[in-house]
Amino acid sequence: MGTTLDSNKVTAKVRVKNDLGLHTRPATVIVKLLRNVKCEVTFTHKRETINAKSILSILMLAAKKNSHINIVAQGEGAQEAIDELVKAFDNKFGE
Repeated sequence: MGTTLDSNKVTAKVRVKNDLGLHTRPATVIVKLLRNVKCEVTFTHKRETINAKSILSILMLAAKKNSHINIVAQGEGAQEAIDELVKAFDNKFGE
């Protein structure tokens, strides 16, 4: 949806397009995508902020279809991480 840049901190707001929300398959895709990034990545949904590199934390967000998630990446490679995540959300994680 949109990204903003503040030195090494990049943010984006995305919408969950998957019919089943952020279930196990999309969560696995996210964790694999972030496996080799050096920056910290967090998701915020309904006042809860989690580490986006943790599959269990992603599942605990219980983000349903059409939920909005704020993504924050901070550190080396933050912009690339955000770009990949936004693309994955837009492509419904290949579903």
